[in-house]
Amino acid sequence: MQHRIVVLGAGYTGAIAAGRLARRLHPEDVTITLVNPEPDFVERVRLHQLAAGQDLRHRPFSGMFAGTGVELKLAKVTAVHVERRTVALAAPDGAGQEELGYDTLVYALGSGWDDGGVPGAAEHAHEISGRPGALRLRDRLATLAPGRSVVVVGAGLTGLEAATEIAEARPDLDVVLTARGALGDRLSAKGRAHLRKVVDGLGITVHERTPVDAVEADRVVTADGRSLPADVTVWTTGFAVHPIARATALEVTDRGRIVVDGTMRSVSHPEVYAVGDAAMAVGPGGEPLRMSCASGVPMAWQAADAIAARLAGVKVPRVPIRYFQQCVSLGRKEGLIQFVTADDRAVDRAMTGRVAARYKELICRGAAWGVGRPTLGMPTRRRRVVRQESRGPARTEATA
Repeated sequence: MQHRIVVLGAGYTGAIAAGRLARRLHPEDVTITLVNPEPDFVERVRLHQLAAGQDLRHRPFSGMFAGTGVELKLAKVTAVHVERRTVALAAPDGAGQEELGYDTLVYALGSGWDDGGVPGAAEHAHEISGRPGALRLRDRLATLAPGRSVVVVGAGLTGLEAATEIAEARPDLDVVLTARGALGDRLSAKGRAHLRKVVDGLGITVHERTPVDAVEADRVVTADGRSLPADVTVWTTGFAVHPIARATALEVTDRGRIVVDGTMRSVSHPEVYAVGDAAMAVGPGGEPLRMSCASGVPMAWQAADAIAARLAGVKVPRVPIRYFQQCVSLGRKEGLIQFVTADDRAVDRAMTGRVAARYKELICRGAAWGVGRPTLGMPTRRRRVVRQESRGPARTEATA
């Protein structure tokens, strides 16, 4: 009987894990089912571009996974029953439900925006954590007349990219950025100086050390009681994971992230692996890996390789996940590559300007290229899982 591998979510981490597993294991031994509500791959790292009015490349999974053996099931995950190893699914249109069984589960449902419980944020603010939100913001921006105001709340990487992209695409708008701390406070001196230069050049007004306490239909209210006019508010202060994991018997953190070991395996249910934003994995220095593509992609590699190795009965590879850089696009013409330590602290080196913009573009293209395809330098052979009943561990045969 074939071993059933089910991957939930086809963002970067889920799609990369599914494709890598398909190239590690022989199709006669396993089935790999990738569950996702949409038939196309969404480049989440480009959603600020989509919101600003640019058209993104159409990437249907049917083409990306052609010939790999990965089966795409278009469905929405409504529950995970780890006790009986099944997943409850609903059709994308809500018409019909089913249960899907698994032997190994890869949980990659990712995250969405987090309004932080700020009054009015959910009702009045826009978000760009998913394609629907980015398209709604795109449509709203298209209705704004010159001189109208757009307030981007949050000056992390997402907020910086959104504010600069919108300001570049719509120089006729008054773009405002609010930061809880100092602008670019996690960057090096060179990184901060370049960021300030670009922001000023685009005419973006920055309010530093300005938390937002409330969002209204036409303004945001700051912690010190000021009102900032806002025809459109864009909320980018953080992400919250999908609530499904919290409703299971899986061990999760207080934020609902699945606790995993160094191979991305659940510490409470060994048949479940979690990758990307949904997982709480420890990185260099004992700190949790941050929610990002930079963390999620190597997590997907690690999980896929560990699953394949355990099924084949060979040594499980363990490659420590570390950081090298933070890549920030500042519109289409400018960029910032902040080099960092293994535990993600800025060092006194940064790449800036058009070279950095091109570098970031290559990173984005490379991440999308890796979906459904083998990683550069990765062996292309598939291992056969040969079961020997109860006589001992499985042995393997390498096939082309």
